Amino acid sequence: MTIRWPDGFAPADSPVHIVNRIETPTDPQIVWRRLIRAADWPLIYANASKVKIEGGGADLFAGAHFTWNTFGVALKTRVTEFEPETRIAWIAESTGVRAYHAWLITPSDGGGCTVLTEETQHGLIARAGRLLFPRRMEHWHQKWLEALSA
Repeated sequence: MTIRWPDGFAPADSPVHIVNRIETPTDPQIVWRRLIRAADWPLIYANASKVKIEGGGADLFAGAHFTWNTFGVALKTRVTEFEPETRIAWIAESTGVRAYHAWLITPSDGGGCTVLTEETQHGLIARAGRLLFPRRMEHWHQKWLEALSA
């Protein structure tokens, strides 16, 4: 299973590319429920705040639009892929940044799963953040993966 990069967002076409992975004994269905429950992200991921799903509700869904803050940036976000318990991806935009963030959940033989997340970014803010804080996104995305698998 691989990321389905939209036009212009493939790693080779993007100035910023972040990859994180975790293998966990946690059931893929549990990881999925935690991941799509965007309203609760601030409870498990300290780098997320002010999550609001358009139309209300707590969970992401195919085509969902939501706003949230992360890394000090307020983002307008749209879910572009949604395959329950397997994959979810979104495009997030703000002044100076346009990002594609994808997640893959792969069941492991004998239980548990592997969770892979990759993100590519474009824009002045994205480039500046990468230059000033070169490993910050990997650090925080790994914390998010750890929380999803806890």
